[in-house]
This record gives sequence, structure tokens and C-alpha cells, in this order.
Amino acid sequence: MNSKYYFDPHLVIKYVNLPPTGEWRPDISGWVFAHVSAGQVYSMHALKNQQLETGSVIAFPWCDRGYVRASQLDWASLHFFQVEPERLPGLVTLGEQEVLRGAAQRDNSPPRVFLADHPVSERFKKVCGFSKTNQFLTRLQLLQIFTDAMADDLKVAQCDIDPVGETTSDARARMAELLKQLPTAALLDLTLNDLVKQVHCTPRHGSRIFNDVVGMSFRKKQSEVRLQRAQELLATTRRKVIDIAMESGYQSVSLFNLLFKRRFGLTPSKWREKVKANETPKRRNQRLSIVNA
Repeated sequence: MNSKYYFDPHLVIKYVNLPPTGEWRPDISGWVFAHVSAGQVYSMHALKNQQLETGSVIAFPWCDRGYVRASQLDWASLHFFQVEPERLPGLVTLGEQEVLRGAAQRDNSPPRVFLADHPVSERFKKVCGFSKTNQFLTRLQLLQIFTDAMADDLKVAQCDIDPVGETTSDARARMAELLKQLPTAALLDLTLNDLVKQVHCTPRHGSRIFNDVVGMSFRKKQSEVRLQRAQELLATTRRKVIDIAMESGYQSVSLFNLLFKRRFGLTPSKWREKVKANETPKRRNQRLSIVNA
């Protein structure tokens, strides 16, 4: 299935059963956390292979090339969920988003493993027990598992994300401090002038330091956030395209259509049709349960 048109609900527990020596490659966007609910599996990666007993948890970043293989002796069962930080714009700040992206891309490191007695694994096991009874609570618990697993990385977001340190200009330091606290969703309504007023510098200088700190221009980052918001609304609601355009920060539907098609290859309406056509009934029910919760 072409992932361009596949929009899977995240923070939802799913499962996979593997026959002896069966393999599972989590070709899923975002971070993927898998709990070994039964049997024994091996984490296979170019840099490191590791045996995982029942109760262990393995975490794959979105750029990972690893996979899981069941033992030769018995079937194995995995419960798993995905988290996409880009789809949590009201909860994740710009600084945290960049830290999580960097953690996923760091040195093509092998998947992270948490043994059965680790708090992350114990929490995941408990969540699997009530995942069908309270979906809202389940999503909160899965988000907690993600933040617990990424705690060391997220500590970086509490520090100045500017690597230059003491030699940095005051404006650059203020920009870095502002962005590490600014929810990503705030970019839907902010302008560059709004930012530079808080940083106390000129728009031209503010544009340069934003690009240095974030790794892309303000306009490009804002467009990325708006289009991700539009994708989420198109896939998970029945709102009209014009309403989604306005809620995503576009005053012109024609401009929204143009930018969306340039980024994703289809107009918003066609993209939504393609996503719905590729949904299985089970995934559609999962999506609707999230929207209606």
C-alpha cells in the first residue's frame, strides 16, 4: 500500500501474531512501540541483534530499518502502537519536536529495548489489559509510555537547543528559549513579526536565527504545520474542505488546494478519497472511535 495515501490512527493499540521464525517489519510512520505479549522474539538490526523475552518492549524510530523475528520454537504475539510527534501540535513544542526528530535519526542506532521489569514495559502490559474499556485513558497511558521512554532525550529540550552556547547573541538565545517552549500549534496563527517582537530583533535578523535554530525558514515550518493539521482533519473528520482550510490557517481555498497538491500530489478532496478507499473496516472503526471519544 502506498504510504502517501495511508493515514493510520496513532496512539491506538494493535497486535500482530508471528508463526515460528515469522518476521514483522513495522513499516509505520512515527515511533513504534511493541510489547512482546507472548513467546520469544529477536530484535534484528544491522548494528545489533537482541533476544527479547515475554514482557519486553522494543521501540523503533520512524527511520529505522530493523525488524522482529519470532523464535524457531513457538508463535509470538506483539501488541504495538505508534506515536507521531508531528500529530501532537498542541502538546509538543518546537524544541521537543526537533529533539525527537534528532533522536530518531541519530547514527541509525538499533531499536531501543526495555526489559520486562522496566517501568515502560510494566506500564505497557497494564495498558493492554484495559485498552478496550476506556480508549481515552488508553491514549493518555500510551502517551505516558512514550514520554517515559524518551525521558532522557526530552531533557535536552529543557536546555538551550542552541549549540553555540555562551558566544551566542542575545537575540539568538532568546529565540531558542522561546521556541523550546512554544507549542507547535501556535505557528498556525503566529507571524514572523509576532516572534521577532518577543525576541526584540529585526524581522530580517529574526528570520535568519529562526532558520539556524529550527533548520528551515519560518514560512516553510509554518506551512509544514498547517498542512499536517489539514491532513489530520481531512483523514479523521467529515468537515468541508473550505472549513479545514480556514482552521489550518489558510484564508484562500485555492491557495490551500495548490499548496496541498504541491506537497502531497493530490488535491485535498482527492487525497481524502484515496485515504478512505485504502481504509479497512477495522481501521475505519479505530479512526472513528478516536474522533468520537
